[in-house]
Amino acid sequence: MSDSWAIDPADADAALVKLRGAKTVLMPTHQNVDADGLSSPLAMRLALAQYDVDAYPLISDGDFPSNLHFLPGVESVLVYGRDELPDYDMFCLIDCADPKRLGNFAKDDPSRLDGSVPIVNIDHHITNKRFGDVNIVEPEASSAAEIVAEVLKLWGTEVTQDMARNLLAGIYGDTLGLRTPSTTPHTIRTVAELVECGAELEPVVDQLFRLKPRSTICLWEHALHNIRWNGPIIWTEMTREGFRHCGAEVVEAEGIVNFLSGTQGSRVAVILYQDEDERGWRVSLRGLEKNLDVAAIAANFGGGGHPRAAGAHLEGGDAEKHAFIQTVAELVAAIPEPDAVVVGS
Repeated sequence: MSDSWAIDPADADAALVKLRGAKTVLMPTHQNVDADGLSSPLAMRLALAQYDVDAYPLISDGDFPSNLHFLPGVESVLVYGRDELPDYDMFCLIDCADPKRLGNFAKDDPSRLDGSVPIVNIDHHITNKRFGDVNIVEPEASSAAEIVAEVLKLWGTEVTQDMARNLLAGIYGDTLGLRTPSTTPHTIRTVAELVECGAELEPVVDQLFRLKPRSTICLWEHALHNIRWNGPIIWTEMTREGFRHCGAEVVEAEGIVNFLSGTQGSRVAVILYQDEDERGWRVSLRGLEKNLDVAAIAANFGGGGHPRAAGAHLEGGDAEKHAFIQTVAELVAAIPEPDAVVVGS
């Protein structure tokens, strides 16, 4: 484990020049936003306010997860389809590997992201397409929040208690409480610095990992009941009917795929979340083996992510779903297991 990434100070300076030159910065989140995807823009909004720049996080798919309402500054968050958009002249996309992941904000008007509005792109996904006018992409960072914390250091920005609380939530959310392989000494030092700035661990751990409504337990029952195996993968599906029956939000299912990924006898865990219109599926993949890159598997379906955690979107119904599962099983089976001996090697 080493600290092998560092932001080019020239890129950080270029980002600050761009953002300070804007009148209003819009920060759309990736669809099905998680803690990192929302807390990082919230911290950036507070930072840009110190430079007299207005910035607004935007929930791009209209679905504001209830478990993220504890984040400082959430009253500033706009929800697409509910709130009027400001007259923005700059985008700052944080934790977004591809503008196509900006939900209905991108789908309803693709011209919004045609390049006419400048973009500052801050991300940690290895599959990021470097689509920004300025790109700060560090795939070895644990989270977008860790990168934002480093950017603020390079800017010389005062990190307030609320900024620190947001960044701590982003790091903890993406590392599952400092438990993923992406957690480095740099990550832990960053967490210590944020705690020194006033961030508290207990509220973050409670809201992200401990506290849960009854609807979540119902949803997990639904998911576990639907578990199936296909060769080297364990998978389940989350139907709209199941969400309606439990009165649950999509975010309440996010921890299930990580739970399944530790199942002995499986090499990859897959969850399919049925779309609102029931015409497709959002897919999450998790793996634990160092030589098995689930982002590369997701790329076969137009997706991406990280080597151990990735996602994609699948159009179609049951036939397409089962064809997808079969293809993923075949792709995984073609990758030698860590202890396997290849004849003739």
